[in-house]
Formats: sequence, C-alpha cells, structure tokens
Amino acid sequence: MAEGTKQVKVDETHISPIERRNSLEKHLQTRPDPQDLKDRHILLDTNAAPALQSAAQELERQRATDSLKKGLEKRPEKEELVERNILPDSTAAPAIQGQQRELEKHMRADSLEEKMKHRPKPEDLIKGGILQPDEDPTK
Repeated sequence: MAEGTKQVKVDETHISPIERRNSLEKHLQTRPDPQDLKDRHILLDTNAAPALQSAAQELERQRATDSLKKGLEKRPEKEELVERNILPDSTAAPAIQGQQRELEKHMRADSLEEKMKHRPKPEDLIKGGILQPDEDPTK
C-alpha cells in the first residue's frame, strides 16, 4: 500500500429486509418536497423536457455571459475614473491607500501652517502698496 493512504474499513454486517424497508420508509417520509429542492437550486426550476434542460441551462449561461461582456465593454477606463475623482490617483496598494490619504492631509496642513508663519503682516502690505490703509484687516 502507498505511503500516506488510509485503509477504510467497510461495515459488512447484513441488514434484514425489514430493517432496510423501515429505514427506507423513514427516509422517504423526511424527503424534501420538489419546491424546496427548486428553492435550494438542487432541482432545476423549469418546465422544459429533461432532454432539453441542459441545453436551456447552457443558453441561459451564455445569455448571462454575453450580458456581462457588454457591460464590461461599456465600463470606463481607469484613467477616466481618476479624472472624474471616482478612483484615487494612487499606485499604492488598496490596503494602505487610507493611510496614504491621511499622510497627504497632514502634509498639506503642515505646508499651510509653514506658509502662514511666513505670511507678511498687514502693515507690510500697506507699506508695499498692496493694501490701502482703510483695508487694514486688524482694524
């Protein structure tokens, strides 16, 4: 016997015909009805003849395939979705894109704060002729 295979022990005890009949009757009583089997997709829910059921099922599968192909052909390209701000313009893995957005947000805030520190005072703007004396924002 090959290495790694298990030997399966088969129960060879004989069952009396009465026990077999009782077991079969018990199983037939608990048998699900056809509608339940159709709801669980075990039986096909069709009125087609059994000989035609596989062909009908294949046609339905082909119709679904064609519908998906048409939908994928109409699907916009990634660049268009990025331009319309539907997809983020990122080459990062999806798992870290949220962290990337947070980092970009903090970097913008830091940049704005740094620019605000070096902002000219209103008096300097008035002296430079950019603001009129009556436009002083501090008054």
